[in-house]
Amino acid sequence: MALEDSTFSSRPESLSLPVPEKGEEPAQEAKEDAPPTSVFNVSEELGHVVTTETSTPPQPSTNNSLSFQAKMAAREAQANQHRKKLQGAGQERGKFGWARSKRKRQRYVEKNGRCNVQHGNMRETYRYLTDIFTTLVDLNWRCSLFVFVMAYAVTWLFFGAIWYLIAYCRGDLDHLEDETWTPCVNNVNGFISAFLFSIETETTIGYGHRVITDQCPVGTMLLLLQAILGSMVNAFMVGCMFVKISQPNKRAETLVFSRNAVISLRDDKLCLMFRVGDLRSSHIVGANMRAKLIKSKQTQEGEFIPLDQTDISVGFETGDDRLFLVSPLVISHEIDSRSPFWDMSQAQLEKEDFEIVVILEGMVEATGMTCQARSSYLAEEVLWGHRFSPMMSLAEGFFDVDYGAFHHTFEVDTPSCSARELALAAARREAHLYWSISSRLDEEKWEGPNLTEQSRKPTDSESVSEKKEGDGPTFIVGGVTDTQDQSVVGEQNGSITTDQSESEA
Repeated sequence: MALEDSTFSSRPESLSLPVPEKGEEPAQEAKEDAPPTSVFNVSEELGHVVTTETSTPPQPSTNNSLSFQAKMAAREAQANQHRKKLQGAGQERGKFGWARSKRKRQRYVEKNGRCNVQHGNMRETYRYLTDIFTTLVDLNWRCSLFVFVMAYAVTWLFFGAIWYLIAYCRGDLDHLEDETWTPCVNNVNGFISAFLFSIETETTIGYGHRVITDQCPVGTMLLLLQAILGSMVNAFMVGCMFVKISQPNKRAETLVFSRNAVISLRDDKLCLMFRVGDLRSSHIVGANMRAKLIKSKQTQEGEFIPLDQTDISVGFETGDDRLFLVSPLVISHEIDSRSPFWDMSQAQLEKEDFEIVVILEGMVEATGMTCQARSSYLAEEVLWGHRFSPMMSLAEGFFDVDYGAFHHTFEVDTPSCSARELALAAARREAHLYWSISSRLDEEKWEGPNLTEQSRKPTDSESVSEKKEGDGPTFIVGGVTDTQDQSVVGEQNGSITTDQSESEA
């Protein structure tokens, strides 16, 4: 009522409450129910009331006798029918008929290849220290630079403090003006000078102003120790930074995957396809492609396995998974009986919840290091009935690759049934063709002798036989005999055969 009053300021006369007359029967009122002149369609998708004026034929006077509540009930029934039609089309609806957005699946592997997994509640953290080199390499750049700076600063401060302690204990700081005193290190008059001497010793700069003397055996031993430890620190930290800089992770940034995967026919078989390309001129040596299906499942015993991994064949048996990645390639997975998509149709694909992880591995030609690029496709990112647009053309003396069409697809005629149903339909067609050909051959086999027997029987009026005494061939006029058949076969084989019959006395 609030909707009716707020939307329409004045009610039409046909919606006024009727006053039944005395001679009018109630059954006659409910017998004829004609639609109103104005149809009000409540659209849940637009969220407002749409009024559609329709030209209806003139109604009898009994339509005015319908009550206002009956007409509102008819409009509500029409709106419910429209809502059910939308729900039957596969669109998920909420409580009040509003479109409900499908919950987006949490990715296991991001589109850029980062694994969306975090490890928590790890109690054996000491295991990271047993492989300190890999731990330092795996740190982010901020932490790596902080560790790099602190490693040198701590060693310089540590040995500078020891040099200052030696000078303080020997009394070198008390005899700074005494020229007859031989200190452990010349020109060390405080902590700052001892720290600078530590830096000069570890980095082997040697400005020549501060130098150790031969009157300090403790200083000599400390000098050897700092030189050895300084070399180890240099090798360790420079090695970590070199490995971190030369890591082939950034090489994977120039290995691109298509935004969507497609399913269409290839050689009359459904195939799942995606495209991969290399943006650099330096190629990936020994490129190898793998694919995994990430989907939770429940076993027959009731065990729930979250994020179960199933291998998707991309040509391992035939060697098609080993790529020569000079130009963009379309990787194809044939959906056969061993494929996890064997029973999946287009309608079922829209309801499935899975993730396809694709992995490209190879050796970087410039550095010789192994590189791995990853990406993933959710169920809504798999386009049924699409095919990738061609992107290579022949130019003058070379092949031109247009990466602007790398992600483009176009629709093609593809059956919406599953690969199993498509294979069964093809098998039925082959079986029908086989039995139809064999039945025709059988008909010809059984009908052939009957026709020859009928042709071998001459009529009395047409055949005149001549019998002579002695040996001689038999001739029948108006008919075909076995003797003529054998002679024909003999002539085809290069010889003449005649059947001579003996005449009876």
